[in-house]
Amino acid sequence: MHRRSLQQNVSNSEMANTNRKDDNAIFRIPPYYYIHVLDQNTNVTKIEIGPQTYIRQDNQRVTLGPEKMVVVPPRHYCVIENPVSRDKDGKIVVDALGQIKLQHADQEIRLTQDPFPLYPGEVLKEAVTALKVVPANTALRIRAILDFDDGDVRRTAGDEWLFEGPGTYIPRKECHIEETVRATVIGPNQAIRLRARKECEDRDKVPRVTGEEWLVKKTGAYLPGAYEEVVDIVNAYVLTEKKALHMRSLRTFKDDFGIIRKNGEEWLITMKDTETHIPNVYEEVVGVVNITTLNNRQYCIILDPVDSQGKPQLGQKKLVKGEKSFFLMPGEKLEKGIQNVYILGEDEGLILRANETFDDGDTSRSPGDRWMIRGPKEYVPPVEVEVVMKRQAIPLDENEGIYVRDIKTGKVRAIQGETYMISQDEELWAKELPPTVESLLAVDHMAERSERKADAAPKPRDKTRVVSFRVPHNAAVQIYDYKEKKARVVFGPELVMLGPDEQFTQLSLSGGKPKKPNVIKSLCLLLGPDFCTDIIVVETADHARLSLQLSYNWHFECPERTPVESAKLFSVPDFTGDACKAIASRVRGAVAQVQFDDFHKNSAKIIRASVFGIDANGKVRDKFHFPQNNLVITSIDIQSVEPVDQRTRDALQKSVQLAIEITTNSQEATARHEAERLEQEAKGRLERQKISDEAEAEKARKELLELQANSAAVESTGQAKAEAQSRAEASRIEGEAAVEQARLKAQATKIEAESELERLTNAREAELKYVCEQNKMELEKSSELTTIEVNKFKEMVSAIGAQTLLAMATAGPDMQVRMLKALGLRSTLITDGSSPINLFNTASGLIGGLVPSRGRQSEEETED
Repeated sequence: MHRRSLQQNVSNSEMANTNRKDDNAIFRIPPYYYIHVLDQNTNVTKIEIGPQTYIRQDNQRVTLGPEKMVVVPPRHYCVIENPVSRDKDGKIVVDALGQIKLQHADQEIRLTQDPFPLYPGEVLKEAVTALKVVPANTALRIRAILDFDDGDVRRTAGDEWLFEGPGTYIPRKECHIEETVRATVIGPNQAIRLRARKECEDRDKVPRVTGEEWLVKKTGAYLPGAYEEVVDIVNAYVLTEKKALHMRSLRTFKDDFGIIRKNGEEWLITMKDTETHIPNVYEEVVGVVNITTLNNRQYCIILDPVDSQGKPQLGQKKLVKGEKSFFLMPGEKLEKGIQNVYILGEDEGLILRANETFDDGDTSRSPGDRWMIRGPKEYVPPVEVEVVMKRQAIPLDENEGIYVRDIKTGKVRAIQGETYMISQDEELWAKELPPTVESLLAVDHMAERSERKADAAPKPRDKTRVVSFRVPHNAAVQIYDYKEKKARVVFGPELVMLGPDEQFTQLSLSGGKPKKPNVIKSLCLLLGPDFCTDIIVVETADHARLSLQLSYNWHFECPERTPVESAKLFSVPDFTGDACKAIASRVRGAVAQVQFDDFHKNSAKIIRASVFGIDANGKVRDKFHFPQNNLVITSIDIQSVEPVDQRTRDALQKSVQLAIEITTNSQEATARHEAERLEQEAKGRLERQKISDEAEAEKARKELLELQANSAAVESTGQAKAEAQSRAEASRIEGEAAVEQARLKAQATKIEAESELERLTNAREAELKYVCEQNKMELEKSSELTTIEVNKFKEMVSAIGAQTLLAMATAGPDMQVRMLKALGLRSTLITDGSSPINLFNTASGLIGGLVPSRGRQSEEETED
């Protein structure tokens, strides 16, 4: 049952795939065409070659064709898979069943020949392809995939070799083309770097090991071998008189100059060695070294110099003076680059320090020694000497100076009025001042620059310069020396210059109204005459509190400017506050003894008397002297007197208001009389104006009536005319509206018709497109189903195998033949007596063959 159903499935698939061919029993095969015919009885496919007319039998099926034979033109080839087997005479080998024997899984390359067909089972793996022409300077790298003999050479699978051009490569089934190798052109000053992929011999028959690299410098085209690969194209370095190459060895080898280089060794290649250099595979270019050129005013110090044998002297130094040009050897470097020779003038010098022991002419220098050399001269320091700094003479005027400290003794001194160069044992000393003094000096310097009409921008003070201060005219400055513990007073106009241990005496004076302490900061004391203002509060005998604003004129008296008299000026630090307090005390005492009215009337006399006092003649003195600092008050100005108490202030204000009110009332009466007079005059002018205005009004009323009459006449005429015109305009507008309405209706009708036509057109096109797409999809579906069935049949046949199908097809007849032979019968008919028998087919089977088809059917029924 299983075997019969399988045969039925195979036959059904074959019939579905060859339905079109089965309909045609006659095949006309043109010349150079062929077909494949399957005999369904024996399951053997044979080939029929044209020209001929082939008549298909009922048990035969045409599986392929008519197909055109394969034509291989000259200089072309093709690849056949599963080629037919041929004997030594070139004839095709056929087995006992009449089936053509194939070389399965093998390939055959066929070159130019007569057109040939593809026998059953043969596959054209590679279509007809032109033979590969290899031009000059090009080669094909061939790899053997099977062992074979290439002429006298035995090739093993995996071997590689080159087919060099020019030539035409004839492919072989045992070989595979890996790649096309092109020659590398080596130009002048060029080389190519090669690497061996396997142990081999290069073009010069030099054996190479795997991974070895070498250079080829011969100018021209170089074609790498089968086991050679081009790593890189190396360009030569062109050397000039100003450039050299810094090289490093990667391993021990002999360079191009015949010198054995150790691993890691570094050296220079200059133009003296060669004009161009191509780096070897075992050396690398560290960099290009430029030449170092010194003129006659330059020098340099080389660290770790190289000796004459090329060995570095580590830790040593070498002095090189110009004029000279040289290359720095590997490992050498300049200590501070190229330095200029020190050129010293008459006012310049160098401070030097010895780093090691050496002989400086007749003098022996020890490490750490410092000395100075002075110009004019040129100086190049030896390698044992370090230039600490360059000194220049400082020119100083009589009013300028600098502070200098001896670094050995620590003594500080001021140098003024000369050109001075600081020696090797001296240094400039910065004098520090209190911040307040610094700010006061900065204000003084800014005032000086503004007087000179210069830039008034503040600049920081040079602390190494002697501090100077301009003492104004009629002023004094006290300077204290902390070292000598003495003070000196300088009167202006004078320029004060501080010594290293001197400081200004700072004055902190009271200021403001009323006086507040520490408001005014100053370095100099103004001797006057000057004034100051103060506000004091006093109380009279009747307890009226008053605020007095007083201004005092003062000056200092110093007839003899001896140290003792001069020191008195600064004995009172805050002379303004002290003087104002003393004067306020006297004024308060005097005012407290008098009534408010008396003080209000005689305030100036009372205050002056209280401050200056009264002499023996009863007159007020003209000055008030302070003996502590010789301060003299010469006059007092009472600027204002205001009551502090509110009631007293109200009483004074009331009396003042009363006086003002009386004056105001008198002025109001005078103004009232004058206003009444002016009012009467205005009333008369008004009456006259009214009469004149009434006359003008009557005249205007007459003109108005005339204009109204004329307007009524014009109005009656214009109304009738306007009505007629409006009716005519209305009729015209109605007519135009009707015409426009008709035109718009026609346009709307046209638009509707066009829209309907467009809608119908689009609908028809969409329907047509839908039907086309549907038909197309049906065709694609049918085509895909046919392809699926064909593939299914092919896969079934391929899965079962040709030999299996043949065995299945011939199993029944073979058994019947053997059975009949065993019985000695030539034909037989077996039936159960109930099934009808087709005698026409039976008779034909009995006569035409040993085993009729009905007999096979009866046998199958018997098996069932």
